[in-house]
Amino acid sequence: MFNWFESRLNPYPAEEPGPPPSGFVAFCWHYTKPAWRWLAFMSFVTAIIAAGEVYLFAFLGNIVDLLVASNRQEFLDRERNRFVWMGVVLLVGLPGITLLHSLLIHQTLLGNYPMIARWQMHRYLLKQSMDFFANEFSGRVVTKVMQTSLAVRESVMKLLDVFVYVGVFFISVIIIMAAADWRLMIPLLLWVCVYLSLIQIFVPRLKKISREQANARSTMTGRVADSYTNITTVKLFSHAGREAAYAQDSMDSFLITVHEQMRLTTQFQASVYFINAFVVFAISGLGIWLWLHSAVSVGAIAIAIALCLRINGMSQWIMWEVHGLFENIGVVHDGMSMMIKPRDVTDTPNSDQLAIRQGHVVFEEIDFHYGKSTRVIEKLSLTVQPGEKVGVVGRSGSGKTTLMNLLLRFYDLESGRIQIDGQDISRVTQDSLRSVIGVVTQDTSLLHRSIRENIAYSSPEATDTEVIEAAKNANAWEFIQDLGDSNGRKGLDAHVGERGVKLSGGQRQRI
Repeated sequence: MFNWFESRLNPYPAEEPGPPPSGFVAFCWHYTKPAWRWLAFMSFVTAIIAAGEVYLFAFLGNIVDLLVASNRQEFLDRERNRFVWMGVVLLVGLPGITLLHSLLIHQTLLGNYPMIARWQMHRYLLKQSMDFFANEFSGRVVTKVMQTSLAVRESVMKLLDVFVYVGVFFISVIIIMAAADWRLMIPLLLWVCVYLSLIQIFVPRLKKISREQANARSTMTGRVADSYTNITTVKLFSHAGREAAYAQDSMDSFLITVHEQMRLTTQFQASVYFINAFVVFAISGLGIWLWLHSAVSVGAIAIAIALCLRINGMSQWIMWEVHGLFENIGVVHDGMSMMIKPRDVTDTPNSDQLAIRQGHVVFEEIDFHYGKSTRVIEKLSLTVQPGEKVGVVGRSGSGKTTLMNLLLRFYDLESGRIQIDGQDISRVTQDSLRSVIGVVTQDTSLLHRSIRENIAYSSPEATDTEVIEAAKNANAWEFIQDLGDSNGRKGLDAHVGERGVKLSGGQRQRI
């Protein structure tokens, strides 16, 4: 049973993720489309549970009236069928529908739904432009992907589960009270109006501070992650104190938003407590007054007071759910500001695969200034013949690395063009271009994976024999055989640590 519900949603949609839209509703829908049928089904089941709960209160009120009006000897004979039916509802119907609701939420949606969003966000960002990553903390990007996917789930599921339940429950309560005496609705309707007014007063302020808090949290996480990522530099310069102060500055900013949020929450909570006490007092007093004037039955008073106490308990839950909703909306807005940034470098429609015949590379009067007025490369022409070795010499910052980045099309030219075997690189797919260019970078960082995975990264299908041969050619096989990690993995299976920190600089270069 669990497996069936868990397999209803594919957490890894195969279609290529497109750019997400900028509006909140459209953004959430972009990641909700694969799951919308199951979300709608969950919402329908939630409505049944809410209506069934109110019906149960009404039935208990009817029992009170029957007990008051019936003869003990005749009561069971006359009401047996009603009790049998209610027993079936209580012991089979409601538990069954509640189990279905739990399976939909916990097995089908809570795990798979955010994974769909996380998967699509990750795949989209993997093809973001290099300039995007140059302007973002990697830790901040990771945090926003993880937080935003969960916030989309929480926002949508609160609306379709919690608030559908609340809406159906209140409508059912009003119908039940109106059936007893319309005057019993007055305190409840007043309570609803005041409660909605409080929400209108406090929620926008909570929404604003939640958005600020989400951004402050991302900055704080990014700064801490930046220190850990570059821990070697921190230790070399003995700057642990400076890094702590750098992190504390962001922590202070985050804490300011937390204090403001908690002040608003306390004010909201105190106001709700007051109106809850009022509605319990008002409905109880009005019910007794109506009973004294023979306008309602004892059962109606029992229903009204029971429902009132239930609403009293629910109001705190609703308050926190509303608060949680807008906190998650703030997180979604914060993540959306990053996710909707357009890609600077994109494949043109119907881009071809690059076909390498000889390896003839031509730079034709190219201009590139990183979008600034400062000149980097201007009217540069260069031809590299097949098999030719060319060294580009120049002072630091003169554009040598930039030239390589332009060949790899990490950036688009401002004018001119680059051709490989007569094919304009702006008209072929980026993947096909980069897959045929081998680059040894200045940065010797490795992936936090096994030695095997790092060596075979460009050719995942490579056999162990081919991996070992490559290691021998790089004079790396001798030390690889002696490597081990804290989990007992050795040789090619040993993991190298984040950015290859467990290896020496020379070992990283050879791998």
